[in-house]
Amino acid sequence: MKKYFYAFGLTAILMQACAQNAPVKEAKKPVVQLPKVEVSYQLSDFLSENKQLDADVEKIFQSLDDTAIVAQLLMPAVGRLGQTEATIKAQINKRMIGGVLMLNGTKAEFTKWINDFEAMNVTLGNVPFLYSADAEPSLVNRKIAGSSIVKKANELKSVDEVRACADTIAKDLNDIGINYNFAPVVDMSPNKTVGFRSFGAVPANIIPWSNAFIMQMQQNGIIATAKHFPGHGLVSGDTHKSLQVIDGELKEISNYPTLIQDGVLSVMIGHLAVKNNPKYDTKGLPATLSKVIVTDLLRNEMKFKGLVVTDAMNMGGVTAVPQCDLKAVEAGVDIVLMPVNTEKAFTEILQKYRKDAAFKAQVDASAKRVLRMKLAVGAVKPN
Repeated sequence: MKKYFYAFGLTAILMQACAQNAPVKEAKKPVVQLPKVEVSYQLSDFLSENKQLDADVEKIFQSLDDTAIVAQLLMPAVGRLGQTEATIKAQINKRMIGGVLMLNGTKAEFTKWINDFEAMNVTLGNVPFLYSADAEPSLVNRKIAGSSIVKKANELKSVDEVRACADTIAKDLNDIGINYNFAPVVDMSPNKTVGFRSFGAVPANIIPWSNAFIMQMQQNGIIATAKHFPGHGLVSGDTHKSLQVIDGELKEISNYPTLIQDGVLSVMIGHLAVKNNPKYDTKGLPATLSKVIVTDLLRNEMKFKGLVVTDAMNMGGVTAVPQCDLKAVEAGVDIVLMPVNTEKAFTEILQKYRKDAAFKAQVDASAKRVLRMKLAVGAVKPN
């Protein structure tokens, strides 16, 4: 009898241990069918007064649960400098992301991955993704192997060359399925990290040439992005390695009003602190985490109505700040790019979303901007 109880107890302990070590199976969520969209939109519709577009955004938004709403704000990367294809597919399966940055790979790889990711989205009932790339003239041939060869930004000699360069890049992006370009760099040239990447070899060219690139890119159906707000060109260091500081006046924000007025659809915030500036001091934080920069300056004062995206959140200029992804959303950004831990970022944002009404309203507004862009760029198509 004692042996029986001993064997029974040992079996129970082993069963309990196995249960504790077994992978936790997620409860399957029902597949949500997205509402039908009957109108095909253009990128130019994003900033327009368009009641039908407003209605379609609201219709899709109302069909989403809170997890799908928060997912619209997260964009990890895939590729040699990003996560693996399998990791991205797992995140799609968990419905925690709204887009993907294609980071260092071949045209063929990116095309296949985008087709595979979108097939999963259809099966799961997810909102289609924004697919982005750092397709700047100075970086595109390194970031996308097999792309058409173009001159670096600082080698272009005329505004006509800039437009032709934008056309060439846009054709490759459209062929791949990328609809969002993190270009051009509109920083002034002295900084070694960004100098060869901007049209700033002649300062007078920065605005007209950047504007020409943006308009040509967007006429080709690709979202363009002015970066790195509020200005990386006049600081001495590299935000990939550490936080850089703008001391005093924000001299480079003068590059943005014309671009905003003429319709640039996205602005990227750089990991740049501001000090000795009574109005725009970031209190030692990067601009990406500063409501003063993102909301007060860019949104409210400069009247920017497009998508605000962070620079990569795995860069040395921001990773030292606890809960940096959540803080970026609190500051007012619409898209958190390349969080170090996507699941952690998703969980932190979702938890605050569920208990803070003001934060929820802000996230809802960002998600609606992302959805509006997905409709305008044709990611969400008539069905």
